[in-house]
Amino acid sequence: MVDTSDEWIRTRTGILERRICAPDEAASDLAAESARKALEHAKVDPQEIELLIVATVTQDTLCPATACYVQEQLGIKACAAFDLNAACTGFIYGITISKAYIQAGMCDKALVIGVDLLSRVTDYEDRATCILFGDGAGAAVVGPTDDDRGILAEYLSADGKLASLIHIPAGGSRLPASVETVQNHQHYLKMSGNEVFKVAVRILGESVNQALQKCGLKVEDLSLVIPHQANIRIIEASARRLNISLDKFYINIDKYGNTSAASVPLALDEAVRKGRVKSGDLLALVAFGGGFTWGANIIRW
Repeated sequence: MVDTSDEWIRTRTGILERRICAPDEAASDLAAESARKALEHAKVDPQEIELLIVATVTQDTLCPATACYVQEQLGIKACAAFDLNAACTGFIYGITISKAYIQAGMCDKALVIGVDLLSRVTDYEDRATCILFGDGAGAAVVGPTDDDRGILAEYLSADGKLASLIHIPAGGSRLPASVETVQNHQHYLKMSGNEVFKVAVRILGESVNQALQKCGLKVEDLSLVIPHQANIRIIEASARRLNISLDKFYINIDKYGNTSAASVPLALDEAVRKGRVKSGDLLALVAFGGGFTWGANIIRW
């Protein structure tokens, strides 16, 4: 469809494969499936969930929230349920919000889901973006702890001056859908790749360091870094900037591509299931995304 090659894609992005949803699947379908697996793994009944957060930029509908569709699919009783749009940083934001809810005594158990079907907003005539994105979902159950484990610290930030670096121009109240917006491909994701790279490398390292500082720990204390899987070169440059071995980064972009809000939970789940995460390990979850947003969570497993 575009002037590129498999070799160019592999060497420039690290992506070998991607997963694309069936035409009749929506974000809520993947979100609900990942949530079922998370609830089963955590041995938590769906009726124990009091807060449901779905981080996504590809919601089923503009209204109601995808979280409400997921709630219905899971059969969860009435609870707080809403969508969160922080693009690829969405899961980090969601985990942080769930922690605040629990610490404030507003709920006991939360369900945080990162899901995106970026294939639905990809312009397959745009060589700069069409090689990057895939579909996926990941979920986590968050609850109180009675020891020194769990979410130790977090760091969230955003800069609206950089909004144009990653955006979908049309479909909202500024540019409602019209014949012209569809013909002009304005409902697809636009990205300024070189500028995103420069910002991403700087803020990924900054996010990890800021979050570590809040809990009095250092980069050397980390057992594993689970970054947003955007581009292998961004991950490699971030490792150099943090001055830690690339071996301490969990990488699975080769199998899934960039899945936006699903990226970090997908990688976390895979790392746990493969035995890369052990009890007592110190993890850094870190991401950046459109907005421009960025952030990190420090977790003692």
